[in-house]
Amino acid sequence: MKMSFRWYGETDPIPLAYIRQIPGMSNIVSALHDVPVGEVWPLDRIQALKHRIEAAGLKFEVVESVALHEDIKLGKPGRDRYIANYQQTLRHLAQAGIQVVAYNFMPVFDWTRTSLSKTLEDGSTCLSFSIEDLEKIDLDQGMSLPGWDMSFQPAQMKALLAEYQGMSVEQYRDNLAYFLKAVIPVAQELQLKMAIHPDDPPRPLFGLPRIVSNRDDLARILKIVDVPENGITLCSGSLGAGPQNNVEALVREFGGMGRIHFAHLRNVKVDPDGDFEETAHLSACGSLDMAAIVRAYREVGFTGHFRPDHGRMIWGETGKPGYGLFDRALGAVYLNGLWEASAPR
Repeated sequence: MKMSFRWYGETDPIPLAYIRQIPGMSNIVSALHDVPVGEVWPLDRIQALKHRIEAAGLKFEVVESVALHEDIKLGKPGRDRYIANYQQTLRHLAQAGIQVVAYNFMPVFDWTRTSLSKTLEDGSTCLSFSIEDLEKIDLDQGMSLPGWDMSFQPAQMKALLAEYQGMSVEQYRDNLAYFLKAVIPVAQELQLKMAIHPDDPPRPLFGLPRIVSNRDDLARILKIVDVPENGITLCSGSLGAGPQNNVEALVREFGGMGRIHFAHLRNVKVDPDGDFEETAHLSACGSLDMAAIVRAYREVGFTGHFRPDHGRMIWGETGKPGYGLFDRALGAVYLNGLWEASAPR
């Protein structure tokens, strides 16, 4: 596996030089975060980002994410223009040597948490999700989280949510299929791997359609355009937050098919009611058997990119919640050990 680390560009407080010092670290996962959603990513900007990363002794082969304009998700008449822009962005990315493009099809919101700084018993803080707290959120006041590709002002959000009212899961699946049938053939031509990220969390939110939440959802998406370039970002923490999901089994099924193009590896502690908190990567800290998951990747012959996902804030570090240096670096080292230990002797 190719160890990678998410970096938010020049505004990220974590220097590339520090990331380079993590044992086994070879790749950076990044994006052009300031390009408006739906617009074409300029080739020169992509190349400049790549050169910046390579100058630090790292590789830039995975983009996370190229966000989809809401018109595509809603199936509005303007979607064809945004899909054409997306296709052109893919051409530019391939020209710059990018191999994998992660994206998601979550309506309105990217990953959603109800707390960005829940204090754990050891004094560290983490991202967490509470159904009770979710029900208290007033969307009329707007909502924003770090890591999102976009944020909406209250009036924008209210209007957008209204557009989703009455949209069925079947309609939303049709909108994803329309996108995939237009984009995956271009990815094939470019030998570029597309990797859809699951819903995070994998449960209904605010009455919006959720169509990438479990094994059957993933299998259905792969069959829409059944070619190797149409693949998955398998996020253990996102899928693992759903009690219905056996992450190890998902790795074995979809990894065995060669359809996992990018792996997010993190642990999560889930309670019976569906609340969860993001923990240290160590298996004993959460509900997932990280050793079994990494072993499954080894046994299906996975050779792609992976990254330690959201980390806690530890040792007094401040910054973007979930995206500090220290705990993600610890996670990377732990995953290194699991990967090495899983090798045949």
